[in-house]
Amino acid sequence: MRLVLAVMALSALGYCKDETVTGHGGAEKVWHLERLDGAVFGARATLMFPAEGELRGEGPCNSYSGEQTVPYPWFAAESVIATERACPELAEEAAYLAALGEMTLVEVLGDVMILSNDAGREMVFRPK
Repeated sequence: MRLVLAVMALSALGYCKDETVTGHGGAEKVWHLERLDGAVFGARATLMFPAEGELRGEGPCNSYSGEQTVPYPWFAAESVIATERACPELAEEAAYLAALGEMTLVEVLGDVMILSNDAGREMVFRPK
């Protein structure tokens, strides 16, 4: 019973906020990929968190959307679907989406967002 009362009290005080990257500085920005595994990413790729548990963006050719429901600082791009337009930068888009699917950690430091994983892969984003 005490646990129920404690949870209710914390909820009333506003402690049950969004625990995903959306609630930790990732929302309300369009993040542009600058570096992939240390190299400059020359094509356009964006990532947004429009609402709790959602992700959306645009690759060089297609737009995509999916879910991101794990608590911060963990990251998981789940159920990602994309449109199917072809363009000359399709290989870059495939590399971007594959890397996004491999990321397991997220860190938002003001105007820098870093996605990474235990294998040493890293994606560095900045808003523009």
